[in-house]
Amino acid sequence: MQYLLMIYSAEGAGPAPGTPEFGDYMQGYFSFTQEMKDRGLFLAGEPLEEVSTASTVRVRDNKATVTDGPFAETKEVLGGYYLLDCKDLDEALECAAKIPTATHGSIEVRPIMKLPDMPE
Repeated sequence: MQYLLMIYSAEGAGPAPGTPEFGDYMQGYFSFTQEMKDRGLFLAGEPLEEVSTASTVRVRDNKATVTDGPFAETKEVLGGYYLLDCKDLDEALECAAKIPTATHGSIEVRPIMKLPDMPE
């Protein structure tokens, strides 16, 4: 089953770029990604640009409105994701706990909904 592991943290939390701690932190991500590939679980994963680059689109009465920033006003923002193919939720949770941001942020784990095939 596929699971989306969404990585949330407050902006500025965690090691600062350019510090030795940041190098270790990023190595943790490289190691995690390689482990997921080696285990055959990795389907996709990418970091996101800063939340200041986000836009939110809402359509009301057939009119689209675009606003700057994320939809939710929270301290923790979505910073990236992994899409993994795990045997079950327990395996997905075990993997989520290994993501370096889990030490100062949170990892939301959600199963991907299986939709019926579209008729041709």
